[in-house]
Amino acid sequence: MIRLDRSFYSQPTLQVAQALLGQRLVRVVGGHRLSGLIVETEAYIGEDDRACHASRGRTPRTEVMYGPPGHAYVYFIYGMHHCFNVVTEEEGFPAAVLIRALEPLEGLEWMRHHRPGRPDEQLTNGPGKLCAALAIDRALNGVDLCTSQVFFIEEGQGVGREEIATGPRIGIKSDEVARNRPWRFYVKGNNYVSHRD
Repeated sequence: MIRLDRSFYSQPTLQVAQALLGQRLVRVVGGHRLSGLIVETEAYIGEDDRACHASRGRTPRTEVMYGPPGHAYVYFIYGMHHCFNVVTEEEGFPAAVLIRALEPLEGLEWMRHHRPGRPDEQLTNGPGKLCAALAIDRALNGVDLCTSQVFFIEEGQGVGREEIATGPRIGIKSDEVARNRPWRFYVKGNNYVSHRD
C-alpha cells in the first residue's frame, strides 16, 4: 500500500478534508493491523476560526497544530473521549482535519474487543468511537503519520466529488459563523457516517 506523503497534508485544509475521504487509516497494535476507510471529516482552520482550538493562540495543547503538516493531533475531550486530527498546511499556521468516522476494513475482532457489545455499524461511526476501536490515545499525539510504523494513512479507493456531501460541523457552540461553516464532509449513503444532514 502507498502511504500518503507530506505534500498531501501540505495542501489547503478544505482540500485535504475532502481528499481524505476514501483513504485508509491504519493503526498497528501488537503486530495486528486495524484499519478503515475514512468516510467523514471536519476542517478547522487558523486562529480566526472560533471553533478551532488555535483560536486562543499557541498553547502547549495546540503546539502540534503549528508544527509540520502530516502529524497527528490527538486530544482528550469531556474527560472520556479521544479525538484524532491530521495537521495540515504549512508549518506555523494552525490547521487540522478531524477524522469523524471510518468504515472498518481490517482487524474487526480487535475493534470489537476494544468496543464490546456494540454492533459493527457503531464501532467507528464517531470521532471518539473510532479512537477507542483503533486504540488511538494521547500517546500518539505528535506522531508523524508520514514515517510512523504504527499509525499512518494509506491511499484507499478514493471518492468522487459527486459522492461527497457537505454540512455544518457538529457540536460547535461558539459564534454563529463558526457554527454554520459547511466544513464537514462525508460520503453520501455510507452507513458509518456519524451524522447526516
